[in-house]
Amino acid sequence: MFKGFKDFILRGNVIELAIAVVIGSAFTALVGAFTNHIINPVIAAAGGMNAEGLGFRIWADNPATFIDFGAVLTALVTFVITAAVVYFIFVAPMNKINSLVKDRLSTEEPEEEPLPADTALLAEIRDLLKDAAAARGNARDLDEDSIR
Repeated sequence: MFKGFKDFILRGNVIELAIAVVIGSAFTALVGAFTNHIINPVIAAAGGMNAEGLGFRIWADNPATFIDFGAVLTALVTFVITAAVVYFIFVAPMNKINSLVKDRLSTEEPEEEPLPADTALLAEIRDLLKDAAAARGNARDLDEDSIR
């Protein structure tokens, strides 16, 4: 049981997964800072002069009823940026590398070169002589059987 776990840990997938989690966490912090300090102020400016940003309150005197479209828009921008970076930095290059490796490892059957005309003619003559010899052999066998 422990041998299987040891093989799983040492196979490399766990290490790659740990690296991906660390890079993903760092990248999430970077995108979060970008959206909080660049995108949110732009959204708040588009929302008007109030400091709450793009949204409205259902009841004006209750701050808990604020519907914040800016936060949803910020989350959407964060998701799109994260997905685009993951795709263009990680997925697309890995797909290209995998296709190159697959092409390199695939064994293509070499095309058979056609026989030269004289070689093909000699092979045909050989096959005809073999067939004629076999036919003569069968005829002799029939003659010998009829004599007995």
